[in-house]
Amino acid sequence: MKPLVLKGGRVVDPSQRRDEVADVVLMGGTVAGIGRGQGTPDGAEVLDAAGLVVAPGFVDLHVHLREPGREDAETIATGARAAVAGGYTTVCAMPNTDPVCDNQAAVGFVLKQAREAGLAHVYPIGAVSLGQRGEYLTEFGEMVAAGAVAVSDDGKPVATAHLMRTALEYAQTFGIPVIDHCEDHSLTAGSAMHEGLVSARLGLKGWPRSAEDVVVARDLALAELTGGHVHLAHMSTAGAARLIREAKARGVRVTAEVTPHHLALTDACCEGYDTNAKMNPPLRETHDLEAMREALVDGTIDCIATDHAPHPYDAKDQEFDDAPFGIVGLETALGVAMVELVAPGRMGLPALIHRMATRPAEIARLPAGTLRTGAPADVVAFDPAAEWTVDPTRFFSKSRNTPFAGRRLRGLVRWTVVGGRVAHAGGGARP
Repeated sequence: MKPLVLKGGRVVDPSQRRDEVADVVLMGGTVAGIGRGQGTPDGAEVLDAAGLVVAPGFVDLHVHLREPGREDAETIATGARAAVAGGYTTVCAMPNTDPVCDNQAAVGFVLKQAREAGLAHVYPIGAVSLGQRGEYLTEFGEMVAAGAVAVSDDGKPVATAHLMRTALEYAQTFGIPVIDHCEDHSLTAGSAMHEGLVSARLGLKGWPRSAEDVVVARDLALAELTGGHVHLAHMSTAGAARLIREAKARGVRVTAEVTPHHLALTDACCEGYDTNAKMNPPLRETHDLEAMREALVDGTIDCIATDHAPHPYDAKDQEFDDAPFGIVGLETALGVAMVELVAPGRMGLPALIHRMATRPAEIARLPAGTLRTGAPADVVAFDPAAEWTVDPTRFFSKSRNTPFAGRRLRGLVRWTVVGGRVAHAGGGARP
Protein backbone atom coordinates (compact mmCIF):
# COMPACT_ATOMS: atom_id res chain seq x y z
CA MET A 1 0.00 0.00 0.00
CA LYS A 2 1.45 3.36 -1.06
CA PRO A 3 1.53 6.17 1.51
CA LEU A 4 -1.17 8.79 0.93
CA VAL A 5 -0.97 12.50 1.74
CA LEU A 6 -3.97 14.85 1.80
CA LYS A 7 -2.26 18.19 1.44
CA GLY A 8 -3.35 21.63 2.57
CA GLY A 9 -6.93 20.96 3.65
CA ARG A 10 -8.83 22.31 6.62
CA VAL A 11 -8.35 19.43 9.04
CA VAL A 12 -11.29 19.16 11.45
CA ASP A 13 -10.99 16.43 14.09
CA PRO A 14 -13.30 16.91 17.07
CA SER A 15 -11.63 14.04 18.95
CA GLN A 16 -8.49 16.21 19.22
CA ARG A 17 -10.18 19.62 19.15
CA ARG A 18 -8.23 20.21 15.97
CA ASP A 19 -9.32 22.73 13.34
CA GLU A 20 -6.43 23.97 11.22
CA VAL A 21 -4.98 23.97 7.73
CA ALA A 22 -2.57 21.03 7.63
CA ASP A 23 -1.42 17.93 5.80
CA VAL A 24 -2.64 14.45 6.74
CA VAL A 25 -0.18 11.62 6.15
CA LEU A 26 -1.49 8.05 5.95
CA MET A 27 0.86 5.07 5.97
CA GLY A 28 0.32 1.35 6.38
CA GLY A 29 -3.42 1.77 6.87
CA THR A 30 -3.10 4.18 9.78
CA VAL A 31 -2.75 7.92 10.40
CA ALA A 32 0.99 8.65 10.50
CA GLY A 33 0.83 12.36 11.27
CA ILE A 34 -0.97 15.68 10.91
CA GLY A 35 0.59 19.11 10.65
CA ARG A 36 2.24 21.62 8.39
CA GLY A 37 5.44 20.70 6.66
CA GLN A 38 5.00 17.00 7.29
CA GLY A 39 6.93 16.16 4.17
CA THR A 40 5.97 13.59 1.56
CA PRO A 41 7.06 9.98 2.07
CA ASP A 42 8.82 8.32 -0.84
CA GLY A 43 6.39 6.97 -3.39
CA ALA A 44 3.38 8.63 -1.76
CA GLU A 45 0.23 9.57 -3.63
CA VAL A 46 -0.59 13.22 -2.99
CA LEU A 47 -4.15 14.59 -3.03
CA ASP A 48 -4.50 18.37 -3.17
CA ALA A 49 -7.05 19.13 -0.45
CA ALA A 50 -6.78 22.94 -0.61
CA GLY A 51 -10.25 24.40 -0.02
CA LEU A 52 -11.58 21.09 1.29
CA VAL A 53 -12.50 19.94 4.77
CA VAL A 54 -10.52 16.85 5.79
CA ALA A 55 -12.12 14.93 8.64
CA PRO A 56 -12.53 11.48 10.16
CA GLY A 57 -14.72 9.34 7.93
CA PHE A 58 -18.40 9.49 8.87
CA VAL A 59 -19.92 6.73 11.00
CA ASP A 60 -23.55 5.62 10.64
CA LEU A 61 -25.06 3.60 13.48
CA HIS A 62 -28.23 2.76 11.56
CA VAL A 63 -28.39 1.36 8.03
CA HIS A 64 -30.43 -1.35 6.37
CA LEU A 65 -28.37 -3.22 3.77
CA ARG A 66 -31.12 -5.80 3.04
CA GLU A 67 -28.75 -8.73 2.47
CA PRO A 68 -29.59 -11.54 2.93
CA GLY A 69 -33.12 -11.76 1.60
CA ARG A 70 -33.83 -8.51 -0.26
CA GLU A 71 -30.91 -8.16 -2.62
CA ASP A 72 -33.27 -6.55 -5.15
CA ALA A 73 -33.31 -3.45 -2.92
CA GLU A 74 -29.68 -3.40 -1.74
CA THR A 75 -26.71 -5.62 -1.05
CA ILE A 76 -23.90 -5.19 1.42
CA ALA A 77 -21.62 -4.30 -1.50
CA THR A 78 -23.95 -1.70 -3.05
CA GLY A 79 -24.78 -0.24 0.35
CA ALA A 80 -21.08 0.04 1.18
CA ARG A 81 -20.54 1.73 -2.20
CA ALA A 82 -23.28 4.24 -1.43
CA ALA A 83 -21.72 4.79 1.99
CA VAL A 84 -18.30 5.80 0.70
CA ALA A 85 -19.95 8.03 -1.91
CA GLY A 86 -21.56 9.89 0.97
CA GLY A 87 -18.35 10.13 3.01
CA TYR A 88 -19.11 7.23 5.33
CA THR A 89 -16.22 4.90 6.13
CA THR A 90 -18.08 2.88 8.77
CA VAL A 91 -21.71 1.73 8.89
CA CYS A 92 -23.64 -0.52 11.27
CA ALA A 93 -26.08 -2.93 9.63
CA MET A 94 -29.44 -3.56 11.27
CA PRO A 95 -30.52 -7.19 11.73
CA ASN A 96 -33.99 -7.21 10.16
CA THR A 97 -32.88 -9.20 7.14
CA ASP A 98 -34.30 -12.52 5.91
CA PRO A 99 -33.21 -14.58 7.74
CA VAL A 100 -32.78 -12.31 10.75
CA CYS A 101 -29.23 -11.67 11.95
CA ASP A 102 -29.78 -13.39 15.29
CA ASN A 103 -26.81 -15.77 15.56
CA GLN A 104 -23.05 -15.88 15.11
CA ALA A 105 -23.23 -17.43 11.64
CA ALA A 106 -25.40 -14.57 10.38
CA VAL A 107 -23.00 -12.03 11.91
CA GLY A 108 -20.12 -13.80 10.19
CA PHE A 109 -21.93 -13.68 6.84
CA VAL A 110 -22.31 -9.89 7.01
CA LEU A 111 -18.63 -9.46 7.83
CA LYS A 112 -17.59 -11.80 5.01
CA GLN A 113 -19.67 -9.94 2.43
CA ALA A 114 -18.27 -6.61 3.64
CA ARG A 115 -14.68 -7.87 3.39
CA GLU A 116 -15.29 -9.07 -0.16
CA ALA A 117 -16.77 -5.68 -1.11
CA GLY A 118 -13.66 -3.94 0.22
CA LEU A 119 -15.34 -0.56 0.64
CA ALA A 120 -16.77 0.86 3.88
CA HIS A 121 -16.33 -1.04 7.13
CA VAL A 122 -19.61 -2.80 7.95
CA TYR A 123 -20.31 -3.78 11.56
CA PRO A 124 -23.28 -6.09 12.16
CA ILE A 125 -25.91 -5.39 14.80
CA GLY A 126 -27.46 -8.57 16.18
CA ALA A 127 -31.13 -9.03 17.01
CA VAL A 128 -32.32 -8.71 20.61
CA SER A 129 -34.80 -11.56 20.24
CA LEU A 130 -34.76 -14.75 18.19
CA GLY A 131 -36.29 -14.02 14.81
CA GLN A 132 -37.18 -10.57 16.17
CA ARG A 133 -40.33 -12.22 17.50
CA GLY A 134 -40.07 -10.58 20.93
CA GLU A 135 -40.08 -13.85 22.88
CA TYR A 136 -36.59 -15.12 23.73
CA LEU A 137 -33.25 -13.33 23.92
CA THR A 138 -30.57 -14.21 21.41
CA GLU A 139 -27.08 -15.28 22.50
CA PHE A 140 -25.53 -11.82 22.81
CA GLY A 141 -22.13 -13.21 23.77
CA GLU A 142 -21.81 -15.44 20.73
CA MET A 143 -22.79 -12.61 18.37
CA VAL A 144 -20.41 -10.15 20.01
CA ALA A 145 -17.60 -12.70 19.80
CA ALA A 146 -18.37 -13.07 16.08
CA GLY A 147 -18.22 -9.29 15.54
CA ALA A 148 -21.59 -7.70 16.46
CA VAL A 149 -21.28 -4.26 18.07
CA ALA A 150 -24.82 -3.80 19.43
CA VAL A 151 -28.21 -5.51 19.59
CA SER A 152 -31.55 -4.26 18.29
CA ASP A 153 -34.90 -5.49 17.06
CA ASP A 154 -35.09 -2.42 14.81
CA GLY A 155 -37.99 -2.44 12.45
CA LYS A 156 -39.86 -3.44 15.59
CA PRO A 157 -39.64 -2.23 19.18
CA VAL A 158 -38.30 -4.53 21.87
CA ALA A 159 -41.61 -6.22 22.53
CA THR A 160 -42.09 -6.05 26.30
CA ALA A 161 -40.73 -4.21 29.30
CA HIS A 162 -39.52 -7.52 30.76
CA LEU A 163 -37.59 -8.39 27.60
CA MET A 164 -36.08 -4.89 27.47
CA ARG A 165 -35.03 -5.05 31.12
CA THR A 166 -33.39 -8.43 30.60
CA ALA A 167 -31.65 -7.23 27.44
CA LEU A 168 -30.25 -4.17 29.19
CA GLU A 169 -28.95 -6.31 32.04
CA TYR A 170 -27.45 -8.95 29.75
CA ALA A 171 -25.86 -6.43 27.36
CA GLN A 172 -23.80 -4.91 30.18
CA THR A 173 -21.80 -8.14 30.37
CA PHE A 174 -20.51 -7.45 26.86
CA GLY A 175 -20.27 -3.67 26.98
CA ILE A 176 -22.73 -3.07 24.14
CA PRO A 177 -25.76 -0.80 23.78
CA VAL A 178 -29.31 -2.00 23.26
CA ILE A 179 -30.73 0.01 20.36
CA ASP A 180 -34.49 0.39 20.40
CA HIS A 181 -37.06 1.41 17.82
CA CYS A 182 -39.58 3.30 19.95
CA GLU A 183 -43.08 2.57 18.70
CA ASP A 184 -46.14 1.31 20.54
CA HIS A 185 -47.87 -0.80 17.91
CA SER A 186 -51.19 -0.61 19.75
CA LEU A 187 -51.22 3.10 18.87
CA THR A 188 -49.93 2.83 15.29
CA ALA A 189 -51.75 -0.17 13.82
CA GLY A 190 -52.91 0.76 10.33
CA SER A 191 -51.25 4.19 10.46
CA ALA A 192 -49.38 5.55 7.47
CA MET A 193 -48.20 9.00 8.56
CA HIS A 194 -48.14 11.48 11.44
CA GLU A 195 -51.45 12.26 13.11
CA GLY A 196 -52.32 15.87 12.41
CA LEU A 197 -54.05 18.26 10.06
CA VAL A 198 -52.29 16.87 7.00
CA SER A 199 -53.32 13.28 7.72
CA ALA A 200 -56.90 14.44 8.31
CA ARG A 201 -56.92 16.33 5.03
CA LEU A 202 -55.50 13.35 3.13
CA GLY A 203 -57.89 10.90 4.78
CA LEU A 204 -55.04 8.76 6.15
CA LYS A 205 -54.97 7.20 9.58
CA GLY A 206 -52.62 9.16 11.82
CA TRP A 207 -49.69 8.04 13.95
CA PRO A 208 -49.61 9.99 17.22
CA ARG A 209 -46.46 11.32 18.87
CA SER A 210 -47.40 9.40 22.00
CA ALA A 211 -46.64 6.11 20.20
CA GLU A 212 -42.98 7.11 20.33
CA ASP A 213 -43.02 8.92 23.66
CA VAL A 214 -44.45 6.09 25.76
CA VAL A 215 -41.78 3.62 24.61
CA VAL A 216 -39.05 6.22 25.12
CA ALA A 217 -40.31 6.70 28.68
CA ARG A 218 -40.35 2.93 29.26
CA ASP A 219 -36.84 2.46 27.98
CA LEU A 220 -35.47 5.35 30.02
CA ALA A 221 -37.06 3.98 33.18
CA LEU A 222 -35.55 0.55 32.54
CA ALA A 223 -32.11 1.97 31.72
CA GLU A 224 -32.27 3.88 35.00
CA LEU A 225 -33.28 0.71 36.84
CA THR A 226 -30.62 -1.54 35.33
CA GLY A 227 -27.75 0.85 34.66
CA GLY A 228 -27.68 -0.48 31.10
CA HIS A 229 -26.92 1.59 27.99
CA VAL A 230 -29.98 2.23 25.84
CA HIS A 231 -29.56 3.89 22.47
CA LEU A 232 -32.79 5.33 21.08
CA ALA A 233 -33.09 5.13 17.32
CA HIS A 234 -34.41 7.80 14.93
CA MET A 235 -36.06 10.16 17.41
CA SER A 236 -38.75 12.40 15.94
CA THR A 237 -40.92 14.08 18.60
CA ALA A 238 -40.56 17.08 20.86
CA GLY A 239 -41.77 14.91 23.74
CA ALA A 240 -38.98 12.37 23.18
CA ALA A 241 -36.38 15.14 23.21
CA ARG A 242 -37.73 16.44 26.51
CA LEU A 243 -37.73 12.98 28.10
CA ILE A 244 -34.16 12.27 27.00
CA ARG A 245 -32.94 15.66 28.21
CA GLU A 246 -34.46 15.05 31.64
CA ALA A 247 -33.06 11.51 31.82
CA LYS A 248 -29.55 12.65 30.95
CA ALA A 249 -29.76 15.24 33.70
CA ARG A 250 -30.47 12.38 36.13
CA GLY A 251 -27.47 10.41 34.87
CA VAL A 252 -29.35 7.74 32.91
CA ARG A 253 -27.12 5.90 30.40
CA VAL A 254 -28.97 6.96 27.27
CA THR A 255 -27.77 8.02 23.86
CA ALA A 256 -29.95 8.91 20.90
CA GLU A 257 -29.88 9.60 17.19
CA VAL A 258 -31.87 11.65 14.70
CA THR A 259 -32.06 11.26 10.92
CA PRO A 260 -31.35 13.98 8.36
CA HIS A 261 -34.95 13.77 7.14
CA HIS A 262 -36.34 14.47 10.62
CA LEU A 263 -34.13 17.57 10.69
CA ALA A 264 -35.28 18.80 7.30
CA LEU A 265 -38.82 17.68 6.41
CA THR A 266 -42.32 17.80 7.86
CA ASP A 267 -45.54 15.89 7.28
CA ALA A 268 -46.44 18.47 4.61
CA CYS A 269 -44.17 16.44 2.29
CA CYS A 270 -46.86 13.74 2.26
CA GLU A 271 -49.18 16.06 0.33
CA GLY A 272 -49.99 14.50 -3.00
CA TYR A 273 -49.62 11.07 -1.39
CA ASP A 274 -45.89 11.02 -2.13
CA THR A 275 -44.74 7.61 -0.88
CA ASN A 276 -41.13 8.79 -0.83
CA ALA A 277 -42.16 10.82 2.23
CA LYS A 278 -43.54 7.74 3.99
CA MET A 279 -41.18 6.64 6.72
CA ASN A 280 -41.04 5.16 10.20
CA PRO A 281 -41.16 7.12 12.41
CA PRO A 282 -43.21 9.46 10.26
CA LEU A 283 -42.32 13.00 9.38
CA ARG A 284 -43.74 15.23 12.10
CA GLU A 285 -44.79 18.87 12.39
CA THR A 286 -42.62 21.98 12.42
CA HIS A 287 -42.31 22.25 16.19
CA ASP A 288 -41.06 18.64 16.37
CA LEU A 289 -38.50 19.37 13.67
CA GLU A 290 -37.31 22.44 15.59
CA ALA A 291 -37.13 20.40 18.81
CA MET A 292 -34.96 17.81 17.06
CA ARG A 293 -32.61 20.49 15.78
CA GLU A 294 -32.35 22.07 19.22
CA ALA A 295 -31.76 18.69 20.87
CA LEU A 296 -28.98 17.84 18.39
CA VAL A 297 -27.30 21.20 18.90
CA ASP A 298 -27.37 21.01 22.70
CA GLY A 299 -26.25 17.37 22.83
CA THR A 300 -29.52 15.86 24.03
CA ILE A 301 -29.49 13.95 20.75
CA ASP A 302 -25.98 12.57 20.36
CA CYS A 303 -25.59 11.90 16.66
CA ILE A 304 -27.00 11.82 13.16
CA ALA A 305 -27.85 8.41 11.67
CA THR A 306 -29.38 7.93 8.24
CA ASP A 307 -31.74 4.97 8.79
CA HIS A 308 -30.85 4.19 5.15
CA ALA A 309 -33.83 2.04 4.07
CA PRO A 310 -33.74 1.10 0.38
CA HIS A 311 -36.78 -0.19 -1.50
CA PRO A 312 -37.12 -1.03 -5.19
CA TYR A 313 -39.21 1.27 -7.36
CA ASP A 314 -42.20 -1.03 -7.67
CA ALA A 315 -42.49 -1.33 -3.87
CA LYS A 316 -42.87 2.43 -3.43
CA ASP A 317 -45.06 2.80 -6.52
CA GLN A 318 -48.25 1.83 -4.68
CA GLU A 319 -51.10 3.42 -2.81
CA PHE A 320 -49.79 5.37 0.18
CA ASP A 321 -51.29 2.94 2.72
CA ASP A 322 -49.69 -0.05 0.98
CA ALA A 323 -46.22 1.32 0.27
CA PRO A 324 -43.35 0.37 2.63
CA PHE A 325 -41.76 2.82 5.05
CA GLY A 326 -38.30 4.24 4.52
CA ILE A 327 -35.91 6.23 2.35
CA VAL A 328 -32.29 5.95 1.25
CA GLY A 329 -30.00 8.40 3.01
CA LEU A 330 -26.29 7.61 2.80
CA GLU A 331 -25.60 9.74 -0.27
CA THR A 332 -27.59 12.81 0.82
CA ALA A 333 -26.90 12.99 4.57
CA LEU A 334 -23.95 15.38 4.44
CA GLY A 335 -25.67 17.68 1.96
CA VAL A 336 -28.88 17.84 3.99
CA ALA A 337 -26.99 18.50 7.23
CA MET A 338 -24.93 21.25 5.62
CA VAL A 339 -28.03 23.00 4.26
CA GLU A 340 -30.20 22.59 7.36
CA LEU A 341 -27.61 23.03 10.11
CA VAL A 342 -24.34 24.59 8.99
CA ALA A 343 -25.43 27.07 6.29
CA PRO A 344 -28.04 28.78 8.54
CA GLY A 345 -25.51 28.97 11.42
CA ARG A 346 -27.30 26.51 13.70
CA MET A 347 -24.15 24.41 14.03
CA GLY A 348 -20.49 24.80 13.10
CA LEU A 349 -18.57 22.30 11.01
CA PRO A 350 -16.64 20.83 13.99
CA ALA A 351 -19.91 20.17 15.82
CA LEU A 352 -21.45 18.53 12.75
CA ILE A 353 -18.44 16.28 12.25
CA HIS A 354 -18.55 15.37 15.94
CA ARG A 355 -22.15 14.20 15.47
CA MET A 356 -21.52 12.39 12.19
CA ALA A 357 -18.18 10.73 13.02
CA THR A 358 -16.69 11.04 16.49
CA ARG A 359 -19.76 10.62 18.68
CA PRO A 360 -21.35 7.64 16.87
CA ALA A 361 -18.00 5.84 17.00
CA GLU A 362 -17.87 6.45 20.75
CA ILE A 363 -21.39 5.13 21.27
CA ALA A 364 -20.66 1.77 19.64
CA ARG A 365 -17.00 1.68 20.75
CA LEU A 366 -15.76 1.54 17.19
CA PRO A 367 -12.18 2.17 16.02
CA ALA A 368 -13.27 5.20 14.02
CA GLY A 369 -14.20 8.86 14.29
CA THR A 370 -10.68 10.19 14.92
CA LEU A 371 -7.50 11.18 13.08
CA ARG A 372 -5.19 10.55 16.04
CA THR A 373 -1.79 9.16 15.16
CA GLY A 374 -2.09 5.39 14.86
CA ALA A 375 -5.86 5.45 14.23
CA PRO A 376 -7.27 3.64 11.19
CA ALA A 377 -6.73 5.69 8.03
CA ASP A 378 -10.44 6.36 7.44
CA VAL A 379 -10.85 9.89 6.11
CA VAL A 380 -13.34 12.02 4.22
CA ALA A 381 -12.42 15.13 2.23
CA PHE A 382 -15.33 17.29 1.08
CA ASP A 383 -15.93 20.70 -0.45
CA PRO A 384 -18.19 22.55 2.03
CA ALA A 385 -19.13 25.23 -0.50
CA ALA A 386 -19.95 23.08 -3.53
CA GLU A 387 -23.64 22.88 -4.38
CA TRP A 388 -25.30 20.02 -6.23
CA THR A 389 -28.77 18.85 -7.17
CA VAL A 390 -30.04 15.47 -6.01
CA ASP A 391 -30.55 13.14 -8.97
CA PRO A 392 -31.61 9.69 -7.70
CA THR A 393 -30.79 8.06 -11.04
CA ARG A 394 -27.13 8.69 -10.26
CA PHE A 395 -27.11 7.12 -6.80
CA PHE A 396 -24.73 4.27 -6.13
CA SER A 397 -27.40 2.61 -3.99
CA LYS A 398 -29.55 0.07 -5.80
CA SER A 399 -32.66 1.98 -4.74
CA ARG A 400 -33.90 5.48 -5.51
CA ASN A 401 -36.51 6.15 -2.83
CA THR A 402 -35.75 9.68 -1.65
CA PRO A 403 -37.90 12.75 -0.95
CA PHE A 404 -34.89 14.97 -1.75
CA ALA A 405 -34.98 14.47 -5.53
CA GLY A 406 -34.38 17.81 -7.25
CA ARG A 407 -33.25 19.48 -4.02
CA ARG A 408 -30.20 21.74 -4.11
CA LEU A 409 -27.76 20.62 -1.40
CA ARG A 410 -24.33 21.77 -0.29
CA GLY A 411 -21.20 19.81 0.62
CA LEU A 412 -19.67 17.54 -2.00
CA VAL A 413 -17.50 14.54 -1.13
CA ARG A 414 -14.26 14.59 -3.13
CA TRP A 415 -12.49 11.62 -1.59
CA THR A 416 -13.33 8.92 0.89
CA VAL A 417 -10.35 6.95 2.16
CA VAL A 418 -10.85 3.59 3.91
CA GLY A 419 -7.88 1.85 5.47
CA GLY A 420 -5.48 4.16 3.64
CA ARG A 421 -6.91 3.45 0.18
CA VAL A 422 -9.13 5.78 -1.84
CA ALA A 423 -12.52 4.05 -1.88
CA HIS A 424 -14.38 6.91 -3.58
CA ALA A 425 -13.18 9.74 -5.76
CA GLY A 426 -15.55 12.22 -7.30
CA GLY A 427 -18.50 13.92 -5.76
CA GLY A 428 -21.01 12.39 -3.41
CA ALA A 429 -24.12 11.51 -5.38
CA ARG A 430 -22.43 13.24 -8.35
CA PRO A 431 -23.72 16.71 -9.22
